[in-house]
Amino acid sequence: MNIARKAPVEKDRRWHVVVFLSVAFMLCYLDRQVAFSIFPVLKNELGFSDTQLGMVGSLFVWSYAISMPIAGRIADLVRRDRLVIASLVLWSIAILGTALSKSPISFLVWRVVMGLTESLYFPAALGILAVLHSGSTRSRALSIHQSAQLVGIIAGGWYGGWAAEHIGWRVGFVVLCIAGISYSFVLAKIFHRTAVAGSPVRRRPNGDARSLFRVPLYLLLTFSFFWFCGMLWIVYAWLPDLLYRRFHLSLSSSGLDATLCIQVCCGVGVLAGGWLADRLILRIAAARFYIVGCGMFLSAPFAYLAFAAITLTEFRLFAAAFGLLAGFAIGNIFAAAYDVISDLNYSFAAGVLNMTGGLSGGGAMLLVGIYKNEFGITNLMAFAAAATAFAGILLSASARWKYPRASGFVSN
Repeated sequence: MNIARKAPVEKDRRWHVVVFLSVAFMLCYLDRQVAFSIFPVLKNELGFSDTQLGMVGSLFVWSYAISMPIAGRIADLVRRDRLVIASLVLWSIAILGTALSKSPISFLVWRVVMGLTESLYFPAALGILAVLHSGSTRSRALSIHQSAQLVGIIAGGWYGGWAAEHIGWRVGFVVLCIAGISYSFVLAKIFHRTAVAGSPVRRRPNGDARSLFRVPLYLLLTFSFFWFCGMLWIVYAWLPDLLYRRFHLSLSSSGLDATLCIQVCCGVGVLAGGWLADRLILRIAAARFYIVGCGMFLSAPFAYLAFAAITLTEFRLFAAAFGLLAGFAIGNIFAAAYDVISDLNYSFAAGVLNMTGGLSGGGAMLLVGIYKNEFGITNLMAFAAAATAFAGILLSASARWKYPRASGFVSN
């Protein structure tokens, strides 16, 4: 039984909120992704080692992940709209700090600050969307928002390399700071006009955060997400560098190739998976869990094949298949969690999931930086893909047997 009250927002305005939050989420991922496309520049200009390059991703993701449960709990207790806007302004200031960095240490410190400030956004934004969109529209709303991260990854992959080659990476980062702060005013106006996160949030009773850890399927989803994110972040962080060195591409071309095929197809998968889940959920209670599990299992082999490709044509085909299948999982992970937990813990649940995935992703990126010369990046990806495939099978099988008895199930 749902306890929280729906915000008195007209149907079309609910979708307006999805659109404007999606733009903010796109900026969030663009800002974090640009650094991965300028690894050669950071190495030459600031003297980064391979291990320090791995830490560019790892320190960001770890700081982002560790602070996620706290940010999620805060978002379940205070006004979520204000938390979203504060996060947007603060992470924009953090990217300005990276632009002014003169050494690897200062650059890495600002990446930590960026992780801390971006962590405030996601649990609050998902809490807003989950309250506005119930069972029959939830997967579509969350998948549209989630697809914005794919646009941000593509844009960041291209923009980072382009800025380094044409206007200088520091100037490029300053432009992103200005864009983020400017958009915070737009988002504040939208929230004020639609009144989506004011009084309903203030009146909402506090949930019992501990009850989250008594839901078996949520815990299994978190376990699966751990392995899936390790594989994803290896792709996000190290694929541009792999293409740059293996196929002798320019920085902008390697950044674009490493993101375009994967993220365009992933966007298709995210949206298709969200639509499919909203259709199937009316007949199959565990539909979202099945889609997530199958997406993880089927995408894993193609992640390995993309890293093992010996021609650009092969890479693009395998990357497209990986992106499409991974998108089905990405588009439904949080919606699946919301099917089996109390709506009073929506933001906290998102925070714990993101913390788990972030710790995994950060560790995976760093381990690749440390061991890629010893074991080879393709072999390291093979391990991550195998673990993800196993997790997908386990999640689907567990949903088949445990969903009807999932403690804490909340009907939508």
